[in-house]
Parts: sequence; C-alpha cells; structure tokens
Amino acid sequence: MRVLLLLLLMPLASFAEDNCNETLAFTFKALAADDQVNLCKTYQGKVILVVNTASKCGYTYQYDGLEALYSHYKEQGLVVLGFPSNDFSEQEPGTEKQIAGFCRTTFGVKFPMFEKTSVAQGQAHPFYKRLAKHSGVYPGWNFHKYLIDRDGNVVANFNSKVEPQDKRILQSIEKLL
Repeated sequence: MRVLLLLLLMPLASFAEDNCNETLAFTFKALAADDQVNLCKTYQGKVILVVNTASKCGYTYQYDGLEALYSHYKEQGLVVLGFPSNDFSEQEPGTEKQIAGFCRTTFGVKFPMFEKTSVAQGQAHPFYKRLAKHSGVYPGWNFHKYLIDRDGNVVANFNSKVEPQDKRILQSIEKLL
C-alpha cells in the first residue's frame, strides 16, 4: 500500500518542481551553514520579499522592520529572504559567520538569509538578473526590495529608501496574502 501511495505522489512532486516559476529556479547556501536551499521547493506558493542587505549601511536599521514584517505575516504565507551583498561601497565586508552573528544578536533576525551574493548590474548573480529582468530594475543600493507573488511573479520593487513598514509595502503584501 505504501509503495502504491509513493508511486502516486512522486509524479505530483515532480510536477510541482517542473512547474516552478523561473524566478525561483535557484539554489543558495544558507548563511553561515552548509545547507543548500532550493528556492522553488522551499518557498513556492508563498509571498516573498527579497532584500539585499549590508551590515555597515545607513539602511541597516531596516533589519528591524524586515523582521517585524516576517514575524507578523509569516503565518499568512509571507517569507522575507535576505541576501547579504558587498557590492555597494563594500558595506558587507564580513564573513558569513560574522554577518549571521551580527544580524541575529543586533537585530534578532530570524527570517532566512543566504550566502553573500552579487546583486549590482554587470556582476549580478543570475537570480538577481532574473529579478531585474522581471521588474526592470537592478538594486541601486543596499536594502532594495522585490516582492514576489505566490505564483513566483515579481509584482513590485521598492528602492532602499522605502522602509519595510511603508504603507506601499504593507498594502502590496496584504493584497497578495
């Protein structure tokens, strides 16, 4: 009976993976860990706020707002994904272990964070190239945010000056949840 059930469910798992939106078709290493996280398998069907972060930036205080968003809306299907980047004025110079420690102890960050990633035009990781392709915008600085709907479509982006608690972000998230 178990074998039959497994055989019936296997095509569904394959079908879900095959139907992953190209935006999420990437695997990243979790920050300061060896775990490989497939964005599609892990986050498909969720509302996703992607943000490139930096520990020594004037916008670093936004970690508080990002964590508050994640904490408030995660049960409704929101996930915040942080991607540390050293692309802008080398404001993320630390090791992954240092970055993880800083984020957890200084701001209590619990939302998923990933390996240091290039995000700037001309050197961007393919994931960020895809985000830029679908939004028309590359990050111009740290703490640029992309909002992805449950189907994996980039539906909005917000520059660094737009804080996580800004009504435009909140309204966009609530509309998608």
